[in-house]
Amino acid sequence: MSEGDTIWQRDGRNVEELPSPFVPPVLEPEGPPAAETPKRRRYWKYGLYGFAALILVTLIWLIVTAPLSRALEPLDDPAMLLLSAEGKPIARRGAIKDKPVSVAELDPLTPDAFIAIEDRRFRRHWGIDPRAIGRAMVANARAGGVRQGGSTITQQLAKTSFLSSDRSIKRKAQEVIIAFWLEGWLTKDEILSRYLSSVYFGDGVYGLRAAARHYFGRAPENLNLGQSAMLAGLVQAPSRLAPTRNLPLARKRSQLVLQAMADTGVITLARARAAKLARPVPQSTKLPTGTYFADWVAPTAQKAFEADYGEVRVQTTLDADLQRIAVRAIGNAPIGDAQAALVAMRPDGRVVAMVGGRSYKKSPFNRATQARRQPGSAFKLFVYLAALRAGYRPEDMIEDRPITIDGWTPANVDGVYRGRISLREAFLRSSNAAAVRLSERVGRQNVLRAARELGISSPLPDSPSVALGTAGVSLLELTGAYAAIASGRYPVAPRGLPFAPRDEGLSSFFQRGGTLDAERDWGPMLDLLWAAANEGTGRRAALGVPTFGKTGTTQNNRDALFIGFAGNLVVGVWIGRDDDKSLGRMTGGTAPARIWRNFMASALAVDGYSGPRLPRDYRRKSLPPPEDERQSPLPEEWGEPAEALRRIADKLDELLSGR
Repeated sequence: MSEGDTIWQRDGRNVEELPSPFVPPVLEPEGPPAAETPKRRRYWKYGLYGFAALILVTLIWLIVTAPLSRALEPLDDPAMLLLSAEGKPIARRGAIKDKPVSVAELDPLTPDAFIAIEDRRFRRHWGIDPRAIGRAMVANARAGGVRQGGSTITQQLAKTSFLSSDRSIKRKAQEVIIAFWLEGWLTKDEILSRYLSSVYFGDGVYGLRAAARHYFGRAPENLNLGQSAMLAGLVQAPSRLAPTRNLPLARKRSQLVLQAMADTGVITLARARAAKLARPVPQSTKLPTGTYFADWVAPTAQKAFEADYGEVRVQTTLDADLQRIAVRAIGNAPIGDAQAALVAMRPDGRVVAMVGGRSYKKSPFNRATQARRQPGSAFKLFVYLAALRAGYRPEDMIEDRPITIDGWTPANVDGVYRGRISLREAFLRSSNAAAVRLSERVGRQNVLRAARELGISSPLPDSPSVALGTAGVSLLELTGAYAAIASGRYPVAPRGLPFAPRDEGLSSFFQRGGTLDAERDWGPMLDLLWAAANEGTGRRAALGVPTFGKTGTTQNNRDALFIGFAGNLVVGVWIGRDDDKSLGRMTGGTAPARIWRNFMASALAVDGYSGPRLPRDYRRKSLPPPEDERQSPLPEEWGEPAEALRRIADKLDELLSGR
């Protein structure tokens, strides 16, 4: 080609080879190759499948675990009216839910009041109301906090019947799903009936029927306009708006309900303004919702009775007269700022009186059942029972001299060691050295076995000091062990219901029980307990009738006890401090023995029951005092003085005896 035939060029390229300026350029695709597009589509498909599976699982869960009738069922722990053995009300526990209501049987204004104030578009939405949600969001944004809620009646039913009250996105999502489910399976009237039958109205009452009876003393079908408005207004904040607590606020809320009813056209504005505001009926004398005995017996009573509507009446073993005597005996006791507890039961374990402290209002902690304190010498019951089972007799002799085991030397409280004495004298004088020596002779395991068989369930260490009651036990279980001695049968399970609870499972199969041998165990043990209560450390408790018992005082006088029986009552008394500080000079033979005697003297006068049967060959035996022994001039309250005082007492004894 000649030079004149040369084609125009640009940037070294012929013009003919350049792209046309009139055709848009073809862009190369960016990102992953086109072959990967189907994978993305598969991800979306799997996500939709997963979401659908989640909805399906949720629906199956609802069908299986959340039946539609859930809102109509009674409460799992219905209200209980606890009655004494004579049938007198003593305490009320739990919440009340009465039988369901039907919207068709109510005055039309009653359900309309709830719809007007809680969910105006209830008849038109499908479980959730977007308008109400938007309105609540705007109101809350203006107020700078949560002031309104957008939940519908259906959502409230879903929350109260199937979900917890947690405020979380997860719970809210579940609420919406359940609301749609309810709307799909139930009619509007059925949803409203379930809502009215289960919603909380304050004062421990659930459901419209229970609320109508509680506040106005009438059936829900007979509520007037003012009463319906007041009940409808309660559900927003039942604890704060209950008319029994804040009548002016409840009436103010009622006026808002009446205005809402007028705004929705249910009633005229004139009728709303002319409506008479409701006033609750005067409440009858309120029973205590909690006492020491009620707190203890309520869990057992709940398991013993099936759930039901209204209030379940439960008869207990408590004797109203004996309970009053027990409260008076503890309240009048001159024990300063110390605490005290008392439990009284029949020899078969029926608890007839219980005081767990000096004031339930100040401290509901039950020191008769919940506290685990050292029983001191009251635990020696098991040491001597084990010895009797091993062949010892009350007349047998034992050394009351110092003993050392693994570097530990127990000391007698009075500092006196009497040499060779009988088991009866060792028991009535509560010799620590003799008890430890006897425990080691018969074997600690046999002592622990005796305690277990008589009903002690608290942990017991395998140590020499266990013979002196250094392991913590409850006053209730210790009194039950003494009841086994009174009845001659073991174990005795303390109970607050007239019938014994049913034992189920392997525990009942392996539970050991039996009777005390009258000649070997029962009669001799009664002899020892009589000696301790009438001639020994517990003689301040002695009554005009056969009295059996044992004192207990722990190290540094932190706890003082007397446990015994007379007539048809087995009673345990404990005194101590919650901070575990010393009681000073108090021992089990002083204030506890006096409280025990004061209670028993009045209790036996009104009880009217004869004492438990004793072994046929039982004979009360007295211990003659040694000829050369004189009464110490020091009062018994000085049972734990300093060693100097003990030496002074010994010198005085020598001077008086002429030795």
